[in-house]
Amino acid sequence: QVQLQESGPGLVKPSGTLSLTCTVSGGSITADHYYWSWIRQPPGKDLEWMGAIAYSGSIYYNPRLKSRTSIARDTSKNQFTLQLNSVAPEDTAVYYCARADEYSDSPSDYNYRGRGTQVTVSS
Repeated sequence: QVQLQESGPGLVKPSGTLSLTCTVSGGSITADHYYWSWIRQPPGKDLEWMGAIAYSGSIYYNPRLKSRTSIARDTSKNQFTLQLNSVAPEDTAVYYCARADEYSDSPSDYNYRGRGTQVTVSS
């Protein structure tokens, strides 16, 4: 069974860059038809889909966050990454990496998800 694990700093300063890594085990990130996503949930708010990288390497972004977001992968390590630039306190959230069986920008379609990592933006 596939497992996903987020890692990265829990505290980022305003205007800085948030960088997270998702390590996948139990399945390859290049396996056909799977989409690997970053999803976040700010305190008291709904889940928000941030973007995804497909098994093929194609990348998709939430238009609202696109100008600040970069998703990439390292197939040799079976990892994919998130960078969010110019962060502000509103970017404070629990960040999840997740997998879906097909492309989707709806968090509910991602049936495998990591446990999440808290990231706080504060000076």
